[in-house]
Formats: sequence, C-alpha cells, structure tokens
Amino acid sequence: MKTSIKQSLLSAALLLAALATQAATHVDSLLNCLHNPKSNYVFVIAHRADWRGAPENSIQGIENAIRMGVDMVEIDIRRTADGQFILMHDATLNRTSTGKGRIADYTLEQIKQFRLRSGHAIKSRRTIPTLEEALLACRGRVLVNIDKGGDFIREILPIIQRTGTEKQVIIKGKYALDRVKADYGDSKGMLYMPIVDMFDSAAVTRGVEFAKKMRPVAFELNFRTEQQLDPDFVKLVRKQGSRVWINTLWDTLCAGHDDENALIEGLDKHWGWVLDHHASMIQTDRPEMLINYLKQHGRRTLK
Repeated sequence: MKTSIKQSLLSAALLLAALATQAATHVDSLLNCLHNPKSNYVFVIAHRADWRGAPENSIQGIENAIRMGVDMVEIDIRRTADGQFILMHDATLNRTSTGKGRIADYTLEQIKQFRLRSGHAIKSRRTIPTLEEALLACRGRVLVNIDKGGDFIREILPIIQRTGTEKQVIIKGKYALDRVKADYGDSKGMLYMPIVDMFDSAAVTRGVEFAKKMRPVAFELNFRTEQQLDPDFVKLVRKQGSRVWINTLWDTLCAGHDDENALIEGLDKHWGWVLDHHASMIQTDRPEMLINYLKQHGRRTLK
C-alpha cells in the first residue's frame, strides 16, 4: 500500500512538472513570436480576462481565458489606501464588487472582505485579487497586459520582478518617452506599449518619437474613423519592428469594426478589415470566437 501511494505521488509530481515545462515552453514560443516582425501570427488578448464567464479582473476569469487558448490577458490595476495594488477597472468598488466607495479609501485588508460580482451584478465567492496574486496565476502560462500601469511603473516593477514575470508583462500608457525611460530605470527586460489616439496629433507625434527612439514591442492604436488610421504611421511602426495592436471592444476604438458589429454584420467585414489593416495583436471581448476565426484564416501558427 505504501509503495502504491509513493508511486501515485511520484506520478502526480512528474505530471505537474511536465505541465509546468509545457506551459513555460508555450510562453517562450509566444515571446519568440512576439519579437519576430516577420511572423504573421495574430495575438489574441482577452479584455479584463473572461469577463463574460467570470467576474471581470478575477483569477477565475484569467483561468478561463487560459483554457480558451488566449495569448494574453488584459488586467486593470488600482492602488489602495495602504499602497497595495489590486485588480479593478473602476476607481470605485460599486459596480464590480460588494463594496462601496473609492478604492483609495480602503486598505487591502478591508478590500479583501468584499466579494466580486459577475457581469449581471450577482455576488460571487471570489475575492478581489492583488496584482501579485494575478501575476503568479499567469506566470509561465500566459502573457499579461497591465492597463493603467503607466501611472505606476516604478511602484509595480518590484512586484513584477518578484513574481518572475518580467518578460511576460506589457505595461501600456500615454506618457512621453523621457518619462517612460526614467520610470523604467535599469529594468531593461520590461516591455512597454504606447497608447496612441490617432485622432490626437500630439499623441501621434509622441508615437513617432517612440517608434524611432525606443522601438516598443507594440503600439496600441485607437481611431474613431477609418481615415484616422494613418497608413504612413502604421507603416513606420511595422518598419521599426513593432506590432500593431487594435482594440475591437467597442466601435469608437476601431471605427465601428468591433466585436458586436462583426457578429451582426459579418466577421470578414469587421475582423477581416482589422487584419487587412495590419493588426497583429487584437484585444477583444470575444476571444474564443476570434481565435477560431483566426485559425480558419491561417493566422494562429506560432513560428
């Protein structure tokens, strides 16, 4: 009996080690592809993880997204009264949790007493995760995009480094190149992505400076009309070896070529348009459907 138990434990340990190695290998493949400007692979980013099937910005949502096969989860962070970082989109607790009021007025210990709500405002048993808890759940398994992270680069870098996720995390923001470089300091392994509102000439000018002097891993481009997606700027981004990130979350971010219009009016008309305009990273609220669409069009082969 004892031998049988030992064999079972050994088998379980070997299985876990194999799964961990497999996950790490997959992330390495994603990173190699991410930095390969010649790859035609399109990365799928789950907006606030799987918020349709779990509370948004939850560990459960992250786990669901990983099972779907997404390449990256997008998460939002907020700072508590005692300087800790949690996952939440809004500045207040009201919409997505059982708490009320501003996050900045609560300590982490107090926030942990609340529970997350589903998209239908139903109370779950899920606690509000910290950034560290989320990164540990993602380590070696999926890439991470931290929204609102550009406001707190210096503060969150130690958390990212402590969790061993430096190569997996992309922080994004709208700040000037000099500030971003100053905030990153000596951390050379981190990835940064400028957000460029194409309808803002000052933002485009900043984007050009980033493209020429820093060559970020990607540029998030937001545009309200098709004409605002300047082909010359897109050409510059691609020439410099950066990827083009387009959001299909709602119409004002992608000139109406969003997920819901794609489902109603035709995938090729909208997701196809985004691909034709050189998107190689797409943040979506329909990750599973988008993955299937991209597979059908031969855009999901890692190489």
